[in-house]
Amino acid sequence: MSASGQTSATADLDPNGIILTLDDVSKAYSGTLAVKHATFHVRKGLVNVLVGENGAGKSTLMKIIAGVEQPTLGRIMLDGKQVHFNKTADAVACGIGMVFQELNLFGNLSVAENIFATREIRRGLRGIDHAEQIRHAGDLMRRLQTDIDPRAMVEDLRIGQQQLVEIAKAVSQNARILIMDEPTSALSATEVEVLFRVIADLKRQGVAIVYISHRLEELIRIGDTITVLRDGRITGHDRMANVDTHWIVRQMIGQDAKDFAKGIGHTIGDVVFTAEDISLPRITGGLAVDHVSLDLRAGEILGVYGLMGAGRSELLDCIIGRQRNSTGKVTVEGKAVQALDVAGRIQCGIALIPEDRQREGQVGILSIAENLTMASLSRYVRGIHIQRADERAAVTGIIKDLSIKVVDPALPVSSLSGGNQQKVVIGKALLTRPKVLLMDEPSRGIDVGAKADVFLTMRRLAAQGLGIIFVTSDLEEVMALSDRIAVMSNGKLTALFDRTDATEAKVVAASAQGHAPAPTPPSTAVEGP
Repeated sequence: MSASGQTSATADLDPNGIILTLDDVSKAYSGTLAVKHATFHVRKGLVNVLVGENGAGKSTLMKIIAGVEQPTLGRIMLDGKQVHFNKTADAVACGIGMVFQELNLFGNLSVAENIFATREIRRGLRGIDHAEQIRHAGDLMRRLQTDIDPRAMVEDLRIGQQQLVEIAKAVSQNARILIMDEPTSALSATEVEVLFRVIADLKRQGVAIVYISHRLEELIRIGDTITVLRDGRITGHDRMANVDTHWIVRQMIGQDAKDFAKGIGHTIGDVVFTAEDISLPRITGGLAVDHVSLDLRAGEILGVYGLMGAGRSELLDCIIGRQRNSTGKVTVEGKAVQALDVAGRIQCGIALIPEDRQREGQVGILSIAENLTMASLSRYVRGIHIQRADERAAVTGIIKDLSIKVVDPALPVSSLSGGNQQKVVIGKALLTRPKVLLMDEPSRGIDVGAKADVFLTMRRLAAQGLGIIFVTSDLEEVMALSDRIAVMSNGKLTALFDRTDATEAKVVAASAQGHAPAPTPPSTAVEGP
């Protein structure tokens, strides 16, 4: 939709329902315009969807609303009056809360302490009322239908549970405007349904929800209005009832989505990797990974599917050497891997792309180039000197291969959008020249265009003979990309299918073994086979 089309599309929406407007807002970073003359309306009691590719400017707009960033040009109108948010506390005081895409939690504090950080419940001169905070946090956990202990340390929780804590923290603020940036990216299908019920309840209370997600079918399901950003500009705005996924994709990338499901014809080779009898004990008893054995052939993409808590990520951690108390045998190209640590296993030809890119995949204060080469730096060392020309050539090549949107590789990696940060983590792994690539939820937080780029890269690497094991909770992804599908449940490998024999019903049934009742298959991917 053109800029002129936005006026007519907006005309049938009640102007009296607008609670906040970003009016002709622009934001510049180091001479680069991240947002260009954008006007964005937020309506109370509605889910106001904002969508666009990574780097389109979505998170920048939301940070302006939340007081994290200030606009270079333009103004913020709240209840018809111009306001200035010089810090997040100013926005919070006006009733604005935000669930950040990158989790904003303190790992060494409890769930309750995180929820009430900077807003502690006090007992006068006696200090913080921890018991009351725990009680309120418990009420929030029950509202989100999760059994997370309010006294548990956040660093001990799975990433999906941490996402729920972040959501509980925002809900607890009783905000008039609640911004949700990729709130479902780490949630299971069951947890997503609970979140949607919470959102519906907040709408009934008149709360304005600003919702960002790359899962387009999810947006169509819960959104009331939609605004599309491309390269910092608003390219479309309409009622959600008037649009479909194809319209959204065209506004986002200027064309229909790329078909990441289309394969590249190649021959799958001999077995390049085996994992035999891999087990990992839980601290609380039992096994997080329960005697799992599998193999991988050169040029093969092996998808590992399962529900949250099935042991998928833990299996990859055991293979890469992150779990020192795991047992079992790993071989690469027929040679037993003796190294127990991560660095040693990287030297043996195994690389991991972790699920949590912010904490485990990158160093935010280092540059994009330094992040890309940190795991493969020895390749560019001659004597005691780093050959900078060789390093720069490697960085330039991987940026081009992965279509990473970079102004200058010398900028901090934290300056990139979430999806481009994910691509840097992938590039870092590829520069180690692995024989086996482990990928834990590689599409988490990546938009439709970036997702297509990553998946096409996976297929291209497989065609070159690289063996890939990737973990996903997205059923359509595993069905579209995998040559074989391994299914895990309760730490066990419950099924192993050739792609030609696999069906969604079979995969879901295998993933539900030991779970009652079995969940409905999630429908979260944008472009399936």
